[in-house]
Amino acid sequence: MEEAAAVRGAALEAVGDVEPDRLRERIRERLEDGSMAPGVLTVLSARAVADREPDDPAVDADAVADRGAGVQLIYEGLRLTRALSRDPPWERDAALAGEPDEERTDGGTAGGTAADSDQRERTDGGDVAVTDGVTAGPAAATDADDADMDILVADVMVARGFYLLARTEAAGEAVAVVRSFGGDQTRRRTTGDDRLDGNLEADVFELAAVAGTTAAGGSVTEDLRAHVGGLARTDGPLPLAASLFTDGTAATLAERI
Repeated sequence: MEEAAAVRGAALEAVGDVEPDRLRERIRERLEDGSMAPGVLTVLSARAVADREPDDPAVDADAVADRGAGVQLIYEGLRLTRALSRDPPWERDAALAGEPDEERTDGGTAGGTAADSDQRERTDGGDVAVTDGVTAGPAAATDADDADMDILVADVMVARGFYLLARTEAAGEAVAVVRSFGGDQTRRRTTGDDRLDGNLEADVFELAAVAGTTAAGGSVTEDLRAHVGGLARTDGPLPLAASLFTDGTAATLAERI
């Protein structure tokens, strides 16, 4: 749908100067592969206000697309952070590495040979002992490297999303979304309640409604918040925008403003 293309284009432009190239390409891949529903909802929310007030000045389509891109970038960054939180690669690496063998008093290891001992502990030329007899292997190291890059990708996307929304009426709402996300992830890790993960989509959809309605001079109502929050609660990954929204979505939103 054309709204998705406009938001994606604005998001790609917002990260166009990110360096190095590898980091920028990772961001581009996520924006091209993910659902653009949050950004599209921003555009549809602005259209809903415009449809209710046809005599008001026309809404700047590029400005609305920028707001949609801001919402989309924040969502993609937090979604990636959530994935890393669900299955931390660094914890997998530690598990794969295993526990070190018990030390023997003769300087070797229990059940091992002197050669084993030489392999397991050496120095790096300084005062630091390097244990390298049991490692997670190249695949685990690659996973950790990819995860380190993903952390940068998530940070950049959220930061650029905040930049796009910084001087808008949705700035405070964006801050609230990130704070709520952090709290939910902390509670999920301590309680094991995976249902908390679904709050991200609902919170981001409310952010989209705020960003869109205020772009057209309107304001979000509690009825609209409840409606878009319900749209976000789907089974599995967030559907593509074309599957989630229809030609009548803007009119439905307008009824709740």
